[in-house]
Amino acid sequence: MPGYTYDHIHLRSADNEATAEYYRTMFGAEISEGVQADGQRRFDLDINGLRILISRVAKGEDVLPGPSEFHLGLDHFGLRVDDLDKAAAELKRLGAEFTLEPRTIRPGVKIAFVRAPEGVRIELVERS
Repeated sequence: MPGYTYDHIHLRSADNEATAEYYRTMFGAEISEGVQADGQRRFDLDINGLRILISRVAKGEDVLPGPSEFHLGLDHFGLRVDDLDKAAAELKRLGAEFTLEPRTIRPGVKIAFVRAPEGVRIELVERS
């Protein structure tokens, strides 16, 4: 069997530049501009090795709303933090919307959820 490794997450946005800025503000993402195969401008993010590509939805393209809280398919992506309470306080100061406040789900694991642009859910995880 071929060897598979993680490469990237690809998000679509009505305003990919504003969405990229959200990730820079909230999570310290480094942003570079890229070009998609179709020639459209894309923003490429790096959050400590997590690669996220953000492309803009083309004008006139049929767009469905983001998934509801419970759905099939990709649910969220997770970012690990050393101190979740400290990270949550900083994110709140920056204006992040929490859909689940920090809580311990089992010994040694604390989580929280943030709602990002376009309905993307991000889990913050502290493991000790």
